[in-house]
Amino acid sequence: MDTDHRQKGPGRRTRVSVLLGCATVVLAGCGAMPVTGDVKAVEASQAGDAQVQVYAVPPREGASPVEIVDGFLESMTSDDPDFRTTRTYLTEQAGRSWQPGKGTTVLAKAPNRTGPSLHDKERRPSETTYTLTGDQVATVDAQSSYRPLAPTDYAEILHLVQEKGADGKEEWRIDVVPDGLVLGQSDFKRLYRSVNKYYFAAGRAEGDPALVADPVYVRNRTDPVTRMDTATQTVRALLAGPTNWLRPVAGSRFPAGTALVKGTTSLTPDDENVLKVPLTGHADKARPGECRMMAAQVLFTLRDLTSARVGQVELQGTDGPLCSLRADEAGEFEAGKGSDAPDSQYFVDDKGHVQRILGSTKGLGVPAPVLGPLGEGPVAMSAVGVSRDERQGAALSQNQQNLYVSSLVDGGEEELVPAVTSRAEKAEDRLSAPSWDGNGDLWVADRDPAGPRLLRLAGGEGEPQTVAVPGLGPGRIEALRLSADGVRIALRVSDGGHTTLRIGRIERHGQGAAARVSVEDLRTAAPQLTDVTAVSWSGRSRLVVVGKEEGGVQQVRYVQADGSTPSSGVLPGVNQVTAVAAADDEQLPLMADTESDGIVKLSPGDNWQTVLKEGSSLVYPG
Repeated sequence: MDTDHRQKGPGRRTRVSVLLGCATVVLAGCGAMPVTGDVKAVEASQAGDAQVQVYAVPPREGASPVEIVDGFLESMTSDDPDFRTTRTYLTEQAGRSWQPGKGTTVLAKAPNRTGPSLHDKERRPSETTYTLTGDQVATVDAQSSYRPLAPTDYAEILHLVQEKGADGKEEWRIDVVPDGLVLGQSDFKRLYRSVNKYYFAAGRAEGDPALVADPVYVRNRTDPVTRMDTATQTVRALLAGPTNWLRPVAGSRFPAGTALVKGTTSLTPDDENVLKVPLTGHADKARPGECRMMAAQVLFTLRDLTSARVGQVELQGTDGPLCSLRADEAGEFEAGKGSDAPDSQYFVDDKGHVQRILGSTKGLGVPAPVLGPLGEGPVAMSAVGVSRDERQGAALSQNQQNLYVSSLVDGGEEELVPAVTSRAEKAEDRLSAPSWDGNGDLWVADRDPAGPRLLRLAGGEGEPQTVAVPGLGPGRIEALRLSADGVRIALRVSDGGHTTLRIGRIERHGQGAAARVSVEDLRTAAPQLTDVTAVSWSGRSRLVVVGKEEGGVQQVRYVQADGSTPSSGVLPGVNQVTAVAAADDEQLPLMADTESDGIVKLSPGDNWQTVLKEGSSLVYPG
């Protein structure tokens, strides 16, 4: 846990914490603690473990204002039920009105506090003010949606007054306090975990549903306010509907108003691995087909929770079971299902031809040219993108001027005709590497300074459509990758001498080639990375990103779709990475292009290994 605000300035105490199963921790009110011997601080970097539990105690009698402020800040980092003890640091009225569930402010380190000023002491001895300060790096709103920020100055006021207690004595208490929690980054990671709740992508054809991950943060253990365990918090968040960012492009199949039956605080699979979810009467309105989709939402949402191995979900209404869905039946709801076989790998060899390594070999197979002109034709290529069903390929000419699209299943003699052509003079200002979304549409960016465009080819054919990106500003799209669900796009954007990662929401109005498409509400992901070299989607809700922090060295790490970076997300180092490729199936190896070692792979639990010394632009379908 963070200890900064306990270690600077006079009168500050050192926080003590223990692992679960050890002795109870006392935070504030140190009268029961030993007064001799050394007290050692627990560094924040050592305290991110979710098994560390902190217990709050009320303020001691006659506590000074600084003790009240420090005790309140410490108590916010505890698992205090309904924050009852935390509220004892507030006046009676402030304790009733304070709403810790309004959201969370995440600071780089625990908040510092300054004050009171000499002017305050001279003016009114019965009241005083402290200011909480720090570098804000993220916010979590009331929907539990995380949003990373470039470090921003944070400053909030805590005002204290003297209030008569039950015994009639005057005690210092806080009467002005901001709603929500204020936590240092390491305390936040200890208390909360990222989970994905799932909704259905809007605008899909009938009979072709696709689930979209909507990441949120929930408490690692029991939520202090609702007293729900992690699985129940997650289902409760699912029933509340998509977060505001995702809502325009995804929806829930649960009838409006559906909630967990009152008093439900724990959801645990039974001995047969069946999870029964008791729902309010609103769920009774669902038709059988809709109910299966509801069950799929719960099944996918809980599948990532290691504490809830669910083999089957049974939804229960007012009169008993409504429907059930087994884990082995949920495949029909996967986004971007692609082909039935494991995803193959595709790359451009040293002669400019597109080659394929069968997915069943996990990167160890012998490469072979793809069928058609991309594999053996007269035009040399520099980059390739393959549709998720592996039936079509799109490749970029070596000078990056022309984009060609061809069948990968038809070996006939097909004449290559450019589907897109850039007019830019320099190669680096022409077309980006192409990418296919989960709807079968092909995307590419034309980086021409005279007229930069984001282009979409519906079904990979026809006239390219320019896609509006209202939030792009003066930035230029250098590279792009589309998610399997078809509703999100990851962009490498150059602006002001830096290249950063942004994630946008793809909104479609209409169907097929006639649809009006735009990329809305761009958000910066992993803002600490000021120079992003490469990016690829990896699974349903995360990306692999290659980049550098300001003044740092290159690193390869995972980033969540909401832009947050898990503490365990840094991958083993590899030198001079220029491109990276990850599959939707997270069991397939991560691949990377390097300047020194050629194409390398990283299998789960292994180290980087060289696959090919010659070749570039290795990609998975997508």
